[in-house]
Amino acid sequence: MASALLDCGIDLDVANLVIIGLYFVLFIPALLLNIMAAWVSWKLKTKSSFIVYLKNLVAADLLMTLIFPLRAADWLPGAPQGLQAYNCQFGSVLFYLCMYVSMVLMGVISLDRFFKIVQPGGKLLGQSVLFGTVVSAVIWVVLLSTQVIPTMVFTNEKPANYTPKLCMAMKTDLGKQYHTGITLFCNVIFFVVLVIIGFCYICIAKRVIESHRNSGSMNMNGERKIKARVFIVLVVFLVCFAPYHVTRFPYVEQQVENKINCHWAQLNVAKNITLWLSTTNVCLDPLIYILLCKAFREKLYELKIFRHWFSTTTQDNSGDTSL
Repeated sequence: MASALLDCGIDLDVANLVIIGLYFVLFIPALLLNIMAAWVSWKLKTKSSFIVYLKNLVAADLLMTLIFPLRAADWLPGAPQGLQAYNCQFGSVLFYLCMYVSMVLMGVISLDRFFKIVQPGGKLLGQSVLFGTVVSAVIWVVLLSTQVIPTMVFTNEKPANYTPKLCMAMKTDLGKQYHTGITLFCNVIFFVVLVIIGFCYICIAKRVIESHRNSGSMNMNGERKIKARVFIVLVVFLVCFAPYHVTRFPYVEQQVENKINCHWAQLNVAKNITLWLSTTNVCLDPLIYILLCKAFREKLYELKIFRHWFSTTTQDNSGDTSL
């Protein structure tokens, strides 16, 4: 089928090899960064809901990173159909679970910072470890029950032979309809979290800058750092997740209708590349922890990780409020 699509100017076999290479290139730095983040977060004392969310985010990113080789192997030429079927029913489902848990937690963290800095009166319950644990558990349970378990149950058909749409061929009719619905649900999650993050961090930046100015501080460098941190969070979220969510829904429509044509091939390549782009978030999240979490920076310094660099960073930011 891939050769038939050469007339479209697209060779799916070559495109798949490129995707394989991209995942393997990303895997090593992602694994090292997330092991480091997991080790540091394990050492952090769980004193607030923020640390609870941080630890859950690290867990989701690390699990997602460990799935990379399985996804890459799925695209290897001559990959066993059993491996591909396993990925359709289990591997890919867990992959998407981690991605959306990570995304929702980023939104929850921004709300947590908003209520601590902008609306401190609302932090009495929301800043507790118990509250953070309950919220984190609800996120995992809701996504497991709406995204993971139904998808696994509805992806249980055994296709007669290999097809470029193996995953869709394994779904029941109800599973195909559910797949369209869950795709729309995930797109809604993305846009809601985007609005929350944008609103919260812009308000936080304004409040912190106003606080600096009201205290008589003329530290313009500090204001620039605050603006840069907010900008980085928004840019990382947009660059990583926006292209994929723009591409995913039209691709799924073609996928469900079982149309294998040039338009489907173009969307397939675009979907795979933008999905890989969204996974780069697992490398960028640890850098965000360093920029936004003072406790994380201090623990890195205590554990002598990048100690020379943090010896000045920790001092420079000793008065900062973690965004």
